[in-house]
Amino acid sequence: MKRQTAATSLRQAQTKSESIFDTHPEVRLDFSQVKAALATGYQKPFLLIDTAIIRNKARRFKAALPRVHPHYAAKANPDPHVLKTMIEEQVGFEIASIAELDMLMQLGVPATEIFYSNPMKARAYLEYAASKGVEWYVLDSVEELRKIVSIKPDAKLYLRIDTPNIGSDWPLAGKFGTHLGDVAEIIEEAVRLKADLAGVTFHVGSQCRNPQNWRVGIERAKQVFAEMRNAGLKPRLLNIGGGYPVRHTKPIPSIEVIAEVINEAIADLPADIRVIAEPGRYLVSDSACFVCRVVGTATRNGKRWMYWDAGIFGGLIEVSEGLRYEIHTERKGSSVPWSIAGPTCDSVDVLMQEEMLPNDLQENDFIFIPNTGAYTTSYATTFNGFPLPDVRVL
Repeated sequence: MKRQTAATSLRQAQTKSESIFDTHPEVRLDFSQVKAALATGYQKPFLLIDTAIIRNKARRFKAALPRVHPHYAAKANPDPHVLKTMIEEQVGFEIASIAELDMLMQLGVPATEIFYSNPMKARAYLEYAASKGVEWYVLDSVEELRKIVSIKPDAKLYLRIDTPNIGSDWPLAGKFGTHLGDVAEIIEEAVRLKADLAGVTFHVGSQCRNPQNWRVGIERAKQVFAEMRNAGLKPRLLNIGGGYPVRHTKPIPSIEVIAEVINEAIADLPADIRVIAEPGRYLVSDSACFVCRVVGTATRNGKRWMYWDAGIFGGLIEVSEGLRYEIHTERKGSSVPWSIAGPTCDSVDVLMQEEMLPNDLQENDFIFIPNTGAYTTSYATTFNGFPLPDVRVL
C-alpha cells in the first residue's frame, strides 16, 4: 500500500509538472507571408517581421500581469519598426548601452523612463546617460555603486541580486548579480553615500521554463527590501527582469502560467512599490521568420555537409549556446543527418552536427527558421565581408 501511495504521488507530481507546459497556443508568422516576401526577390538572408504579432504579445503580457509594466529589452531586436511598435503599445524600455539610448531618444522616448540595466557601465557611458536625463541605473557591487554616485549623486538605483536559474536554457547567474551575503555591505555603503538605493532586480535566466524561479527571486527581493527599510532607505521599485520563454523545439510554460506564480508572489507588495519587467525575446521572437539559402553541399568521408549564406556570424549565433531552432525547407526527401555550416572561412562557423533534414537539399534551396525575431539581426556582423541580413517588415 505504501509503495502504491508513493507511486501515485510521484505520478501526480509528474502530471502537475508537465501540465505547466504548452497550455496556451502560441502565434507565429504565417508561412504564406514568408512566401509572398520571397516572391519579391532574394539577394541575401532576411528577417521578415509581422508587427501585429508584437502587438499581440505586448497586450498578452499586460493582460496576464496587470501590475507589471513591461520595459522592452532593446538589445533583443533594436530595429526602428520594432521600437516604434513598442512605443505605440505603451511599452517601456531598458537599455545596455548609450547607442540604444540614442535610438530611443530619437524616437521620442523620455530618458527619465529608460532603465539602464547593464550592471557594469563605462564611466563615459554613465556620464553621457546622466547628461541626457537617465535617472534609473542598476548595480550589483559596491564598486559600481560608488562609480554611479560619483557621476550622478541623485541617481535612482536598483540592486541586481543573484537568483536560481534552474530550468533556464541559458543560465545567466555568475557574471552578474550580487549574492545575498554581500547585500548588507552595499546597503551600508549606499547609506554612507546618501545614495537613493530604491529598488531590486534579478534575472531568472534566458528561456526560463521553470516559473518557480520568479517566485524565489521575488521572495529574495522582499528580504532585501526589509534590509533596506531597516537601514533607512525607501525601496519603491521591483524589477522582475526577463527570461520569459518562447516556442522553439521544447515545450514552454505560457506567460499565463508564469503570471500565476508572479501575481501570487507580488500580491502582498505595498502599493507604493512599482513593479516592472524586462521582456525581450518574449515580445519579438514569434513575430519573425529568418530566411537564408543553401550555397552548396559537400560529402567528405561519408559525411554530408551543407553550407548556408548565414551562419554563426550572420545572425544564428545562439545555436552555439544550445538553442535549437525549428528548420523548414520545401524538400520532401527522406531525413538524413547533415552537418550545417555558415559561409565564412572560420572553423567556428559550424551551426549544427547530425541535424536531420531532407536528403535532397541542394544548392539554392531556401531555409526557413521560424520564431527568430530575437537576437538574430542584433547579433549579426559583417565578418569576412559577408553582408548583414535584411529586415523586412509587414
